Amino acid sequence: MWTPAQTDDAPSRGCAGGTLRWTVRVLLGALLIGGLVVGGTAVRVWQVARVSDYSPADAIVVLGAAQYDGTPSSVFEARLDQAYNLYKRGVAPLIVTVGGKQVGDNYTEAASGRNYLKSRGVDGDRILAVETGSDTLQSVEAVSKALLARGKSSVVLVSDPWHSLRTRTMARDAGLDAWTAPTRTGPAVYTRESQAHGITRETFALLWYQLTHFSADFKYTADQ
Repeated sequence: MWTPAQTDDAPSRGCAGGTLRWTVRVLLGALLIGGLVVGGTAVRVWQVARVSDYSPADAIVVLGAAQYDGTPSSVFEARLDQAYNLYKRGVAPLIVTVGGKQVGDNYTEAASGRNYLKSRGVDGDRILAVETGSDTLQSVEAVSKALLARGKSSVVLVSDPWHSLRTRTMARDAGLDAWTAPTRTGPAVYTRESQAHGITRETFALLWYQLTHFSADFKYTADQ
């Protein structure tokens, strides 16, 4: 009696199906872990954003933002006003402004910030302008170098709330004893949309920094 020839097709199909199932499980597991990491980081960004620590420090450091021919943007002005308030409260005897300039600018962010604070009555001798840095990491490292050279190491960082965790992380990595007291005014905190945008931006910027130790300053839509 004739019988069909035996083939290996069935075992092959079973092996292929097993490989596919394994691949799908690995991908799902990776997505789950990635989601937990991103979600956990976002929660930490939100938690640290809510902290305002007014402990005495050697210096108040204002992270730069856009300026227009020497006039701080509304985002930058809100940060400078917070630094002024901390200074008047006696949190630190020195304010550090930081930030370079874009091609074609007449002023650096640091100089613009210094001039604004002087216009509010802060003695120029109490302001250190560090006119270096085109992103957060460069600015923080420049401030650390300038302050440590002067024997100062404790700082309270002033930026937008959502920026707090990343700047604090970078400052501590750069050798500073750092904590945060962010501004509670300005475009960064006006709307739920700007808050959500800030948390999302800072979550991925922080993860990028932790993975690479490079900065990732995504465009800030509220900076105007």
